[in-house]
Amino acid sequence: MKRRTLLAGMSFAAILALTGCGTAADNAASANASNETVTNASNTASNEGTQTLDTANPPYLHTSTEQWTSMPKMFINPNKTYDAIVHTNYGTFTIELFAKDAPVTVNNFVFLAEHNFYHDCTFFRIVKNFVIQTGDPRNNGTGGPGYTIPDELSHQVPFTKGIVAMANTGQPHTGGSQFFICTANDTQVFQPPNNRYTEFGRVISGMDVIDKIAAIPVTTNPMTQEDSYPLKTAYIESIQIQES
Repeated sequence: MKRRTLLAGMSFAAILALTGCGTAADNAASANASNETVTNASNTASNEGTQTLDTANPPYLHTSTEQWTSMPKMFINPNKTYDAIVHTNYGTFTIELFAKDAPVTVNNFVFLAEHNFYHDCTFFRIVKNFVIQTGDPRNNGTGGPGYTIPDELSHQVPFTKGIVAMANTGQPHTGGSQFFICTANDTQVFQPPNNRYTEFGRVISGMDVIDKIAAIPVTTNPMTQEDSYPLKTAYIESIQIQES
């Protein structure tokens, strides 16, 4: 069985929050290697966006162009409970956010959600029986909020179906806005030394919606040569944060 990893970090490498960002050639090589990863590609060359398929960012989608120079100051209360209700064109699902265990990451996610940063972000990467990835305003794995946040890895739980975690570039402390949702109980690939993705939530309702998105047919992504490019567009319409 292939060993997969998840990377994120503002790049298409965010393909899986486990690989890390590099050049298109580097990402293609890693996609063909025995270890699959999840990364973001926001740190790759800006011209790479022109290499994606025409359906990568349909004209009816209008993602955020807002950028910041530093991560948001802490404003959530880690002792409270936060849920994110994610509305998509495929239905609605709810994420229980791990505010106590990953306060910086949850604070970042809530900040971006409340600034409508995730509006019209597509699930640009779908790896069968592994993950679906979103959170990039460029909708191709190369975007982010303009800053990075530190990893929070001290209170990890098994990477089972429904777990939500940050993508990164493969290097420490390179998460930003891209995140992935596990679609299978393939926890083996996240064991040391691959447990470098900050888990910040769990899908607690609407898993059928996740399954529908995960079932979208895919083709080869021209940027990474990975069979993860969705042939139908699933995107986030809005995210509502509930605090209790």
